[in-house]
Amino acid sequence: MSDTILLVGHGSRHAKGNREVEKFAEMWQKRHGDWRVELCFIEFAEVLLAQGLDRAAQGSTRVVVVPLVINAAGHVKMEIPEQLAAARQRHEGVEFVYVSHFGSVEGVFKAVKRQLHRAMLEMHLPDPCTTGVVVLARGSSDIGANGEVAKMARWIWEETPHELVDIAFTGITFPRLEQVVQRQVKLGMSQIVVAPYYLFTGTLMERIRQQVARLERQYPTIAFALGGYFGFEEEIFDLLDHKVGEALTGVGHQPLMECDGCKYRAFAQEHGHGQHHHH
Repeated sequence: MSDTILLVGHGSRHAKGNREVEKFAEMWQKRHGDWRVELCFIEFAEVLLAQGLDRAAQGSTRVVVVPLVINAAGHVKMEIPEQLAAARQRHEGVEFVYVSHFGSVEGVFKAVKRQLHRAMLEMHLPDPCTTGVVVLARGSSDIGANGEVAKMARWIWEETPHELVDIAFTGITFPRLEQVVQRQVKLGMSQIVVAPYYLFTGTLMERIRQQVARLERQYPTIAFALGGYFGFEEEIFDLLDHKVGEALTGVGHQPLMECDGCKYRAFAQEHGHGQHHHH
């Protein structure tokens, strides 16, 4: 059987973000020199999903499709499955296997916690009891995806000495970073770590840096630290190894996405699946 692994990045308007995903794919390919690995993007890039699927199908009997995405929202639950259905019609002799997104799992938690520790070192390890943490993620109109961010924040609260851990979002939904920082300052935090919940850099990471710089000017008595994104941490490569290895060997049952067959998907297919938020 001739297999191809198709990694699917989100895509960024920031060219550096897409180059980082390409670098990640190259690094992961080196761990598996005998595998054929292709890369495409959902948006904002040269090779988009439909073309990536067609490329991966050429000369393959099985294509393993892997979204390089932390939490599942519209792209993972709707757009990729729709493109997969179309690709199956175009390439009838090819099996397409859809691997789940990373999710808020133990490996991701370890990577986030390491970035948090590095940020604390930059502030010379202040007292965690007076150092608030803000897990800052890309917002979604999908409440399940937003809930996964809350799950990660809860893990940080449970497994670190930080007494105040909040979530914030860069768009679509609320609260936003400024609102959460204002709350933490009122609650007595004298240091605040902003922990981006992102795999790679991009336009939003640049915007976050600008927001933190503005907050430093707004709150001159508060020490701020900005954590890093974590796509190149060893746990992320290990998670990818595990997911693809299971798909190739057929170990375990490939579960449905949590929204397959649910009312959300049925409604989205009937009315379109653009993301909207009313606050």
